[in-house]
Amino acid sequence: MMISIERALRTSDSRAIAFTGAGGKTTALFQLARELVEHAPVVVTASSHLGEWQVSLADNHFVIESPNALDGLEEKIKGITLVTGAFEVNRTKPLDAKSLNWLNQFSKKRSFPLLIEADGSRQKPLKAWAEHEPPIPAFVDQVVQVVGLTGLGKPLSDEIVHRAEIFSALSDLGIGEIITPDALVRVLTHSAGGQKHIPTGARKIIVLNQAETTELQSIAHGMVDPLISRFDAVVVSCLAAENIFAVHEPIAGIVIAAGASTRFGKPKQLLDWKGQPFVRAVARTALEAGLSPVIVVVGANGEQVKAAVADLNVLIVKNAEWKNGQGSSIKAGISKLITSHTSTGGAIFLLADQPQITTSIIRALIEKHAEGLYPIIAPLVLDQRANPVLFDRVSFIDLLGIEGDVGGRAIFHKHRVEYLPWHDDRMLLDVDTPEQYQRLISDETL
Repeated sequence: MMISIERALRTSDSRAIAFTGAGGKTTALFQLARELVEHAPVVVTASSHLGEWQVSLADNHFVIESPNALDGLEEKIKGITLVTGAFEVNRTKPLDAKSLNWLNQFSKKRSFPLLIEADGSRQKPLKAWAEHEPPIPAFVDQVVQVVGLTGLGKPLSDEIVHRAEIFSALSDLGIGEIITPDALVRVLTHSAGGQKHIPTGARKIIVLNQAETTELQSIAHGMVDPLISRFDAVVVSCLAAENIFAVHEPIAGIVIAAGASTRFGKPKQLLDWKGQPFVRAVARTALEAGLSPVIVVVGANGEQVKAAVADLNVLIVKNAEWKNGQGSSIKAGISKLITSHTSTGGAIFLLADQPQITTSIIRALIEKHAEGLYPIIAPLVLDQRANPVLFDRVSFIDLLGIEGDVGGRAIFHKHRVEYLPWHDDRMLLDVDTPEQYQRLISDETL
């Protein structure tokens, strides 16, 4: 499934987006503009200088010398409209703060996307930032930091890096030393580097661009883990070829552990699995697989279940409506996720009576999601759908509307379901009766 840049950046969650960095930010901005303009006019501007060649990428260009000149803008908006200051030599002047704020209010009132080039890099793949850079307006709700991976493996110099001396100080590399992925990560995660001047609350996305070869794509994937803790998403792309290879986002784990285990006769969440309660084993697997946050939904026998995971780094959500079935636990978990972790890309639901689930299947679901941002991903074992299932954030609103004991499958008809073939029939086991429990614990392969 090809990922569009609109989908990769999740622009439905943002309206004013600033592009910074080097190595393809103009390409990223105008590719996004071309996709968004299919739905509504798009306003593009700059808080930095734009080269004359960049102006031709818009459908029309409106030059202003002062905020008063914006009064006639509404009649000129069509397609992709670029609004800049006047030309000086071969580039345009940036808009001043007052004009930018006016343009923001103008676009907001009409629900027009506002895309802002908020950095300059002199067309080099990498850059560092002077004291006044990047000029990101305070009103933006998303910042897209673009990085040119073709700068890796090259000597640190002014030919490759805009403001090489500052890059040297941030990366601990000397001028002339080879630029490594680790050094680049240090710059991008530094408070005076890739984190600089980003407004509080703005969604932060890093685009590892120019991944032109499989080697660079592999290097980019190796940079994800140290970056994802400081950014809301890490995109791997070659925008010149209009290819987005992966979108890595935090994926949550929601452990459903609220049932009364009526059929079984005692709390299944607390049954022994290799010396620990079921629910603890499932929560630990979720944490080890890299899910974040991990939410444990409790209901019946809530205090005992809570005690079983008390020392783990999990969030406890009490489901007061647990008697209404599994759907109520799903809603409780998603509600917590939406309110407390707004950058989460999706959630994997894990059942407390399946302690045999491995980190391997969880990680495989995460990787599959990164490759296509599929709305729902479910394992397929022996031609049977199995658990756990991953739900992308686009499905969260529908999950909040489910009722009864049907679980997440209630919304399968509303979203595309991508199946992940998996050769482990142990995943088809769950525990509803003492006989099934004995089968589970007697299987030496588990």
